[in-house]
Amino acid sequence: VQLQASGGGLVQAGGSLRLSCAASGFPLASYAIGWFRQVPGKEREGVSGVSSTGGTTYYADSVKGRFAISRDNAKNTVYLQMNSLKPEDTAVYYCAAGGRGLSRLVYLYDYWGQGTQVTVSS
Repeated sequence: VQLQASGGGLVQAGGSLRLSCAASGFPLASYAIGWFRQVPGKEREGVSGVSSTGGTTYYADSVKGRFAISRDNAKNTVYLQMNSLKPEDTAVYYCAAGGRGLSRLVYLYDYWGQGTQVTVSS
């Protein structure tokens, strides 16, 4: 069972990145997927999430209107499109899979990817 987050990098403010979360060893379609981010010294925070069916999503207030989450269950992959990036979006981004429904709570997720660094320069 593995989640692989990718797509991070260095981008200028106002730019875009698309993160991918690919699953292997289990069917991603059975799980809600959350994207979280963390900066040193702070708690991991929920950024966005999508239910197992894709019918329900959530976004943190700080990213509403700029980020979009989507899933392709046939490819066992979830995406986070990040537009109009700001320096305060700089963090390590993690994807996680949870079998207890969509949530913003870290402890309700069962499987975690390794994280991908997003750095937004001003």
